[in-house]
Amino acid sequence: MILGLNNGSVVGMLPLPPAVMAMSTAADFDLQAYRFTAAEEELRAPRIVRIGVIQNAIVLPTDAPFADQKRAIMKRVGDLIEAAGTAGVNILCLQEAWTMPFAFCTREKTWCEFAESAEEGTSTKFLQMFACKFKMVIISPILERDEVHGGTLWNTAVVIGNNGNVIGKHRKNHIPRVGDFNESTYYMEGNTGHPVFETAYGKIAVNICYGRHHTLNWQAFGMNGAEIVFNPSATVGDLSEPMWPIEARNAAIANSYFVAAINRVGTEVFPRAFTSGDGKPAHKGFGHFYGSSYVAAPDSSCTPSLSRLQDGLMVVDADLNLCQQVRDKWGFRMTARYDLYANFFNEYTKHAFKPQVISDPLLHSGLEAHSL
Repeated sequence: MILGLNNGSVVGMLPLPPAVMAMSTAADFDLQAYRFTAAEEELRAPRIVRIGVIQNAIVLPTDAPFADQKRAIMKRVGDLIEAAGTAGVNILCLQEAWTMPFAFCTREKTWCEFAESAEEGTSTKFLQMFACKFKMVIISPILERDEVHGGTLWNTAVVIGNNGNVIGKHRKNHIPRVGDFNESTYYMEGNTGHPVFETAYGKIAVNICYGRHHTLNWQAFGMNGAEIVFNPSATVGDLSEPMWPIEARNAAIANSYFVAAINRVGTEVFPRAFTSGDGKPAHKGFGHFYGSSYVAAPDSSCTPSLSRLQDGLMVVDADLNLCQQVRDKWGFRMTARYDLYANFFNEYTKHAFKPQVISDPLLHSGLEAHSL
């Protein structure tokens, strides 16, 4: 009941090369590996893709020079990417805003210095080397500086192809305004829609952080053909941990695709106190980023989670044939009433919209219903 059954069995362990195990021990990060299977088919061969997700804490304190902070994070994440590449990962996703502390809730503009070009920035060039070395697609969520449009900032995921080329990017669709997480001081809702990136290993999409709370956001990526949706996030225990194990798994079930949910780890404390607008006293931290990254399959099964406290790499083999097998079994797309929904949403957006509520006429007549 907790992890479900994949193709009729518990999710299996995936053996990794001894070199990867040694890297985990030497660099002190949690390493887990699993495999999702699909039923054998007569006309299609298995389509097995090796997915990797990385969660990590910042390395230096937030009052260290920005260049030193970024350099230290990149070195640490580089070690984890080396392990992923050695493990044979095909598609790797990093956590939200991986190059920096998650400073967006402080509302201090100095953190904008971490912003960089999606196409030409230092983090993209850094990851392009790994993409070429390991023939690996890498998803890099960063704070983007859009120089073409006056240096506008975006919360962006850059998709780097297995040949080191930038395939494209997606900008966060939904921006939270919840307690500490009021990020609209820095960037607003994205303008890239719901793109699906066709890679050498399958069709992927990126639903950035807060977008996981919006079911139609998940659905749109699926309707555009996604087979794997990555959800790079930065969220803390007091706010969202009870929801975390549920949302990505629900999305995988409802949309018949794989979901990889990634959350950063650690507690980040900032030099100056800030307030949230929610009545709490001024404070210097958000709470604990609880990690717990995992992967969910369309058949309702999921992996265990990575550590709540430790940097980690999860490696997962996924047979993408399972997506169509589940669609054929349940028929969610076939039985959906898109015309009905579209008409409702069209009416809902109008100023004159009235909810379709049918009231018992006796409720407002002053008459009492007779008991039987």
